[in-house]
Amino acid sequence: MSFKKETPLANAVFWAARKGNLALLQLLLNSGRVDADCRDRHDTTALMVASYSGHYNCVRELIMHGADINYQRKTGSTALFLASQQGHHDVVKLLFEFGASTEFHTKDGGTALTVASQYGHSKVVDTLLKTGANVHDRLNVRSSSVSCHL
Repeated sequence: MSFKKETPLANAVFWAARKGNLALLQLLLNSGRVDADCRDRHDTTALMVASYSGHYNCVRELIMHGADINYQRKTGSTALFLASQQGHHDVVKLLFEFGASTEFHTKDGGTALTVASQYGHSKVVDTLLKTGANVHDRLNVRSSSVSCHL
């Protein structure tokens, strides 16, 4: 089932994901009237928002409702990239449990590993390395830093 971007229900899903309101998120997803992969105009998904915000239970709920773990927004970032950037180690581990990949790059060449390293999230870096992140990935020459804000 596909829904138009930025419908009122999709906005409510994004709000619940950002605030960590699991009860509302469950209500919306269980209604069958909104897709777990609804996107905004930047192709950001609710899973990305919950991952960025560090709301483990909301991330899990979205995954259980079929959210695409490896979906990339227009910038190329994924839920794993955003959780890594913010240092949400528990969310990073959860995303890996359900098949998150370290292979994706942002438009400027950033990866979950490069952004976790940039922000000094050593536990996340260790987890990414243990799961096969490529230590040889590099940012594009024109890029001086990697970050993504929602």
